[in-house]
Amino acid sequence: MERIEIFTGEQRRRRYTPQEKAKFVAMSMQPGYSVSLVARQNGITPSLLFKWKKLMQDGGMSAIQSGDEVVSSAEHKALQKKVKQLEQLLGRKTMETEILKEALEIAQSKKLISRMPLLPPDDSLSSES
Repeated sequence: MERIEIFTGEQRRRRYTPQEKAKFVAMSMQPGYSVSLVARQNGITPSLLFKWKKLMQDGGMSAIQSGDEVVSSAEHKALQKKVKQLEQLLGRKTMETEILKEALEIAQSKKLISRMPLLPPDDSLSSES
């Protein structure tokens, strides 16, 4: 006959230290123990213990402490490659901007481009006041 537990009151969330999580995961990997057995003995859900076990296998203690997802090595390399491409593109655009600024300065210094073609000369503004 199975044991059924009924929770009638407000149940509080239990926080486990990284050491406790590591201990539960280690216990579940020992011969004669299963994830379900260890979870049942310690009052946690098997899915939570499976999650800790996966995090431990993927990223060790640091992943368990932070509770973050672990990024695979291949994904990390792909992201680094993308960042490098974006940095190169930014470098090219920065260089293009600098070249255009220099060309504008040269053109203005040779009076090929007037500075303010739509405004009247400064003398007409001062005489009107």
